[in-house]
Amino acid sequence: MPVRRATSVPARLRTGVRLFVLAAVALVAVGTIGRSLEWVLLTTTLGPTAYILLAHPHTEAAQVRSSVLGHTCAAASGLLCLAVFGLWRYPSIADQRTDTWRQIGAEALSVGLTLFLLVLLNAHHPPAAATALLITSGIARPGPPLYGMLTGLALLITAAALLSHVPFPAKGRRAKRG
Repeated sequence: MPVRRATSVPARLRTGVRLFVLAAVALVAVGTIGRSLEWVLLTTTLGPTAYILLAHPHTEAAQVRSSVLGHTCAAASGLLCLAVFGLWRYPSIADQRTDTWRQIGAEALSVGLTLFLLVLLNAHHPPAAATALLITSGIARPGPPLYGMLTGLALLITAAALLSHVPFPAKGRRAKRG
């Protein structure tokens, strides 16, 4: 297990404030675009994606390649499992308030297939598993809910790639006097 460096409370506070601001900016931007399109672009998979991309931008999981491949594999796996299990037009678990055995099978298989593909492609991105579950559970079913989720992910990945490089004032910096 890697050794964690002790950081001071002020350093953690600065980091926390930075992440709060960047995540809020990114998600408000995505939500605003979704509202103007009259689509829901903010789905549960965007939260963990934003966290990894903004809080750990230099890790493999936060690389644009891993993010795009991860969610693409998850979407493909989810759609394949919907078809294989005959769930293409089936009500979502939110509508039914429970999973059927076919949905449980599709959900489990889609996540397993997503993880398998991410290992093969060397593109590790844990939030992709949530994308697979959203699709196979019917919450992000084919049509506007799926298009909205994928559009929201594309916008968030783009925004986070840009925002993760925004400098934040370091401790003790003062404005220069001229």
